[in-house]
Amino acid sequence: MAIMQTHWWQGKRGEWYLPLQAGLFILIVVGPRTCPGLTVWSAGWSQTGTIGGGLLFLAGALLAVSGAVSLGHNLTPLPSPKDDATLVTTGAYRLVRHPIYSGLIAMTFGWGMWVHGWLTLGYALLLFAFFDLKSRREERWLREKFPDYAAYQRRVRKLIPFVY
Repeated sequence: MAIMQTHWWQGKRGEWYLPLQAGLFILIVVGPRTCPGLTVWSAGWSQTGTIGGGLLFLAGALLAVSGAVSLGHNLTPLPSPKDDATLVTTGAYRLVRHPIYSGLIAMTFGWGMWVHGWLTLGYALLLFAFFDLKSRREERWLREKFPDYAAYQRRVRKLIPFVY
């Protein structure tokens, strides 16, 4: 009897998102921050970027950690919910439907401001687009698993509290 082998990129739970996500994080942390022709941040903007970026990074870290703690045993790196998952709408999930993604996005924008990197801010925009795409797939699975998810979607914003 032949056993069909399923590769990670063919996974039914969204496994292929993980290497792309890891690649974006690596690009954000160690990728080029600027290129010839891009304006250097002026002294005033540099100081604002450092302070504002640091605060945004810390706020994002707090939101991401709070989201992970709120999820508890439901936490998984995959967009598909665990088989024994329960719907969490409390804690950080009252502010936004994907607080871990939101926190990581805020952290990357904060990092880009902190290092005064125009390209790093561009990478943060790519990460935002990636998490928007990943969350769309995740939400299809969540609606299938949890009948109350549609009402939760109407009540709570997806990635930016009170905005989007």
